Amino acid sequence: MNNTHANISHGFTIMKAAGTLAVLGLVSLIASERILGDDTSPNILIIFTDDQGVSDLGCLGSSTNLTPNLDQLAKEGTRFTQFYAQHVCGPSRSALLTGRYPFRSKGWGMPATEITFAELLKQVGYQTACIGKWDVSNRKPILDRMPNAQGFDFFFGTLGANDNGTVKFHENNQPVGITRYMGGLTELYTDKAIHFLTQQRDPQKPFLLYLAHTMMHTIIDASPKFKNRSKGGLYGDVVEEFDFHTGRLLDALKELELDKNTIVIYTSDNGPWNQPAYTNNKKGHPEGSVFWGESKGLRGGKGSCYEAGSRAPCLIRWPGKIPANQTSDAILATIDFLPTFAKLCKFPLPKDRVIDGVDQTRLLFGESETGARNTFYYQGNGIRKGKWKYLKAEHKVPGYAKDTSRELVEELYNLESDPSESKNLASEHPETVQQLKLLLQAIETNTRKKNATPSND
Repeated sequence: MNNTHANISHGFTIMKAAGTLAVLGLVSLIASERILGDDTSPNILIIFTDDQGVSDLGCLGSSTNLTPNLDQLAKEGTRFTQFYAQHVCGPSRSALLTGRYPFRSKGWGMPATEITFAELLKQVGYQTACIGKWDVSNRKPILDRMPNAQGFDFFFGTLGANDNGTVKFHENNQPVGITRYMGGLTELYTDKAIHFLTQQRDPQKPFLLYLAHTMMHTIIDASPKFKNRSKGGLYGDVVEEFDFHTGRLLDALKELELDKNTIVIYTSDNGPWNQPAYTNNKKGHPEGSVFWGESKGLRGGKGSCYEAGSRAPCLIRWPGKIPANQTSDAILATIDFLPTFAKLCKFPLPKDRVIDGVDQTRLLFGESETGARNTFYYQGNGIRKGKWKYLKAEHKVPGYAKDTSRELVEELYNLESDPSESKNLASEHPETVQQLKLLLQAIETNTRKKNATPSND
């Protein structure tokens, strides 16, 4: 067993990916791969980080963190500067998986009756794998709400977070170990992802690989190779290690000649966690370190209804299909991935429930500058339409991540001229406030069994 993972018990084997491709001689399998063409369903790789700031990467504005691999991914694809996840982690994952706002998909308590994109992709012949942080089964081994029951052929990872400095692993439905060494998680999950590509993948099927990292969540740590190397402190070390291992994964795609027909999506679950009171009282947190990233001057952070709460970094690459080295300021969200996959991979959307996401293929392919979305709903706190953002005089968020800086009054911001939300314009534009309140109510009361989110039309 590699020393990096020596603290992981139960004796499961960790495959070191360095040299794996050469050892396995997998180039010979290329001849039996599916013939790639315009009618071929794309492979899908989702790289999902935890609590990462929207400007943590060099390509997104960081002056301290060196991220050459993700910078290269940005050059080969499109950067989305107004991309939305949700403002806390469990609800963000349920929204990603189901294409539904968390008040419908129930967040951490996502019921077994929810339908994930993995289930839908399996119906059209995809092989599916989930590696890393699950976090939608109440952090408990509830079998009908774990990944294998929610459309994933293979699962390795943890059902919850690392809030107490401990991670418990499952492989499929079985517990397989525990670790308190947070500095090895990024490498471990990447090794497992590469192992899926090289040894578990069926070359006759397209695949979905959902890789949900634990870093950069709360009890952060880096391996000895990366610790004290960056200019950004321990958090910067973690970011740079994540970039390194993501590069390994992208290299594996290339060596397997899978990169040309694989959509790679990199994003995060919410904005950076930046409540000092929580940091100061957290057991197991590395002494003197800060576990949050940067958000380019946006207001708030994780748990906030302001932009830094749910605005996330996003890079998407599909060579020859998604324009390279482009930046888009169109509104895009994690809930849009499911209906977009439906269009690209040719599966029908569920007809018995509201799907809040919209098909964004024209935006991804550079055929539309604005895309199909003109709105975003902030988890019961407010609504955006175009440049205008309205917030209720209340704040719905779990107490552990509550933004205590907010005055509970109605707020209206022009995000086009004031992205930092510094000037409340509610009293100056009462008619806009009323329009957005009605739109908010329409989303919350909508029970139509079809796409519910108002588009640009």
